[in-house]
Amino acid sequence: MASLPTNTLSPAHLLTLGMFLFGIDAMAYSELSRRTSWRHGTSERFMARPASQYLGPGEDTITLAGLLVPEVAGQFVAIEIVKAMADTGEDYPLVDGLGRVLGHYRIMRLEETHRGIMGGGLPRAVDFAIELERVD
Repeated sequence: MASLPTNTLSPAHLLTLGMFLFGIDAMAYSELSRRTSWRHGTSERFMARPASQYLGPGEDTITLAGLLVPEVAGQFVAIEIVKAMADTGEDYPLVDGLGRVLGHYRIMRLEETHRGIMGGGLPRAVDFAIELERVD
């Protein structure tokens, strides 16, 4: 197996959703959790356990969570871009920093917690969580 060049591993490029780049310059996440399920159909049987049959893949969701601190890394406008992408209702290819395509996902939920509120209501930092659902 060939090894990857070390210059492809960059904290500036963590993940890409469509044309949006998750990374230090825009919106870096510190946690990625993935929940994958598989479907099994069952039917009742008399005097026996239910019969089951594998039906295929089920839900596949990814949650990205992190802290946006524009003074250190990231930009507040990144949150607005993610909201605009979600408003379209479209799905986007999700590609990790090594170029592996993880599938097509749509944005299902965005949670924000503004912290350290300064004058004018501007937060010093924003905790965020983005939930993506696989659609392909």
